[in-house]
Amino acid sequence: REQGQAHNPRVRRDRTCWISGDSAAERQWLEWAGKLQAFLNRELLLGLFSFESHFAHYGEGDFYRRHRDAFRGESNRVLSLVAYLNRDWQPADGGELVIYPEGAPDPIRVPPAFGTVAVFLSEEFEHEVLPARRDRHSIAGWFRVNSSSGRRADPPA
Repeated sequence: REQGQAHNPRVRRDRTCWISGDSAAERQWLEWAGKLQAFLNRELLLGLFSFESHFAHYGEGDFYRRHRDAFRGESNRVLSLVAYLNRDWQPADGGELVIYPEGAPDPIRVPPAFGTVAVFLSEEFEHEVLPARRDRHSIAGWFRVNSSSGRRADPPA
């Protein structure tokens, strides 16, 4: 993915750092996500196979235009998760996650306040991040299913 990735500043202007488990904080996050994955598989029978995530920093004016985290039938991302790390966030600070449920009269607006966690179906919900008016920090992650075949290992090593 890294070689094929393109960053278009007209589409998104955040900076990210993938979480690999190298630090104690990263290991704690991945352990929590693993427990959530086990719970979701047990209770909802989702067959979630793995989890990938990154830290995201949005500076003043940064945004991410409307998009889906996976294309229907073409990806193995099932659930998207965003956890917010911003203390004392005010409505005037902007940076909301806006989720667009198909057929709903109004979008869902999620302020990036500390401790808020949003989870939604990756293929089903278009969403965007509105411009932030101060530094905004979050962790975005995706629970995946295994779509390995005889010709291709997934997730890739």
